[in-house]
Amino acid sequence: MDRRSFLHNAATFSALSCLPLYLQDLFAASFSSADLVISEVEILRLTGTHQVTRGRNRQHQVQPLHLYEDRRPPVYRDAPNPRSEQASLTQYYVRIRTKGGAEGLYGMVDKEALPVILGPLRTLLIGQDALAVERLWDQMYRSNRHSRASHYMMAISYLDNALWDLRARYFNTPVFRLLGGPTQKPVRVYGSCLGFSIEPEAAAKRAAQLKSEGYIHQKWFLGYGPSDGAKGMDLNVALVRSLREAVGDDVALMFDAYQGWDLQYAIDWCRQVERFHPYFLEEAVPVADVESFARLSKATSIPIATGEHFYNRWEVEQFLKADALHYVQADPEWCGGVSEVMKICTLSSAHGVKVIPHCHNVHAALHIVASQSPSVCPMGEYLINYVPEKLHFMKNAFSPTNGLVTLPEQPGFGIELDETKIVKQEVVTSL
Repeated sequence: MDRRSFLHNAATFSALSCLPLYLQDLFAASFSSADLVISEVEILRLTGTHQVTRGRNRQHQVQPLHLYEDRRPPVYRDAPNPRSEQASLTQYYVRIRTKGGAEGLYGMVDKEALPVILGPLRTLLIGQDALAVERLWDQMYRSNRHSRASHYMMAISYLDNALWDLRARYFNTPVFRLLGGPTQKPVRVYGSCLGFSIEPEAAAKRAAQLKSEGYIHQKWFLGYGPSDGAKGMDLNVALVRSLREAVGDDVALMFDAYQGWDLQYAIDWCRQVERFHPYFLEEAVPVADVESFARLSKATSIPIATGEHFYNRWEVEQFLKADALHYVQADPEWCGGVSEVMKICTLSSAHGVKVIPHCHNVHAALHIVASQSPSVCPMGEYLINYVPEKLHFMKNAFSPTNGLVTLPEQPGFGIELDETKIVKQEVVTSL
């Protein structure tokens, strides 16, 4: 059996996926060749058009900046006569290629990460072994003093995900199988309701409809904060009440405050809605405020969630040590990619805390969930109003059926671009 045949042996893959990543690296290194040397890191800029509806499903959520009256948007109402039209759409994907023709693809990519991808990290990766999982992540992380967070870590995340896609394509298997799965097939997702009107009557009607579609877990976004006074608090409480009455007790209702509250406001809201049994309260206060999360967690019976804006395992550890949360929502597009979220899953499970990845682009997050025990990752997220746009340029873009997503058995993440939707495709290697 030659080297490539051996590497493509299914039994070998299964055994390798159970090894620690550093041993996988040693194995990969022993079989590495010039064919697996990274020859290019590039961005694909895709342009086309898509259908949009103006005046509907654009409800805002409370945000930290709304503390200032002049920064608060007016009360949202769906337009009585929304209109549909064609609008231009530009998205970015990262593609990594090796000398032997192996490719990895991931997207869509946040535009603010592009300068780092095409700048220092592109130079760092070219000439390296594409199968060296830990080596490449560690070198990207160590290469800059600002790498631990923000746009630098976002760039690391996209490149790490593209590399996992490349490796899985090379081994002719889905990413979730390289990670040790499947343990969950199909994958349960909760319906993330950002954009839907939060007027109590409209929200109740929508929640009941989503329940009939199989979304037995739903997350709703709270629209008011401390600066909106007692009336805003009443509206936040009324939303919870109307949703619970609409769906009954057999639907898990989650709520997101997007860092727009302070500790006392969060405690007051929790006391008023505990009787409606929210599944969790997400990002009640700014993520940097570990102490307030810890105090809130001790002050209410409602489970506390955060992590969408975590950037690495060390931030997660601070929250775990402080008993500050029950659910970690690390996003593999923002906190270090598949490689880092897998470590966060192990770390969280040792503390008895579950991980429900924030699904910015769904592929990496759902492959991680599919590879983990339900006791560690019980579900993923699906942004109902936003994921279809993010997947616009992809063939066979998946959507939930009865609250479940069946991941494709295609190699890698199964991302394949739909040429019929792309009006213009450009290869970008510098900005």
